[in-house]
Amino acid sequence: MNPTLEYSVLLFYKFVKIPDARQFAQDHLAYCNDLGIKGRILIADEGINGTLSGSFEQTEQYMRDLRQNPLFSDIVFKVDDSDRHTFKKMFVRYKKELVTFRVDEELDPNVISGERLAPKQFYEQLQRDDVIVLDGRTGYEYDIGHFRNSIRPDVDSFREFPQWIQENMNEFKDKPILTYCTGGIRCEKLSGYLLKEGFQEVYQLDGGIVSYGKDADVQGKLFDGKCYVFDERIIVPINHTDEDIVVGKCSHCGNPSERFINCANNDCDLQHISCEECDAAHNGHCSERCMPN
Repeated sequence: MNPTLEYSVLLFYKFVKIPDARQFAQDHLAYCNDLGIKGRILIADEGINGTLSGSFEQTEQYMRDLRQNPLFSDIVFKVDDSDRHTFKKMFVRYKKELVTFRVDEELDPNVISGERLAPKQFYEQLQRDDVIVLDGRTGYEYDIGHFRNSIRPDVDSFREFPQWIQENMNEFKDKPILTYCTGGIRCEKLSGYLLKEGFQEVYQLDGGIVSYGKDADVQGKLFDGKCYVFDERIIVPINHTDEDIVVGKCSHCGNPSERFINCANNDCDLQHISCEECDAAHNGHCSERCMPN
């Protein structure tokens, strides 16, 4: 551990049936507040999905305590070092779904999901000529960084994927499909949905982009740009080789940029990519219509 980085950021999930999940969420919030960590954790009947920050000691304690629960004894944590908290508050909420997909059929990843590929296996598959690489995130996440030659989904939320797949992916049902997302959880549902829709050969990147960037052998190769994350860091590096490039473009001038800001118009608050020059020229606004008259 870098001695100047005294905090850790945890990313984790597990699909497992939680008895009385609503009560578990209430109890877990009280526990997190007592521990002093900050972040966002979703609890559903189907499992847990969370990201949080805290001191090294706090996050180590959290991981130990959660694994003491037999439901989560084998849960996998992705850990980043940080110089600060990456959240302002602690939220633990009960939800109907860990990731909002809203399809009629049940998609239990413990029953149906794509074949999991370790980072090295995924890297090898990426270099095949016959694979279709599908980004399992939203368009704005893709725009700041993505795997080379992957398909950009024209969606603003995960729940839009079923319709988008039906309208755009049918021609690829006989092709190998590689899916990926930030930490892996969205692909658990996405890959299962693809299989239910008749896609024959479906894979998912185990642990997502975050794990791919941490792999000592792969070192993030073939991932261009940065990875969008849902905390105050906003983006994190993935490609740790000399192939690392900037793919984000300023929404105003189109020049390369990896700088995300929120629109200065509070009624809009749109998070968008803006270079420093355009930020100054537009006073932090995302468009002309958001600027004061």
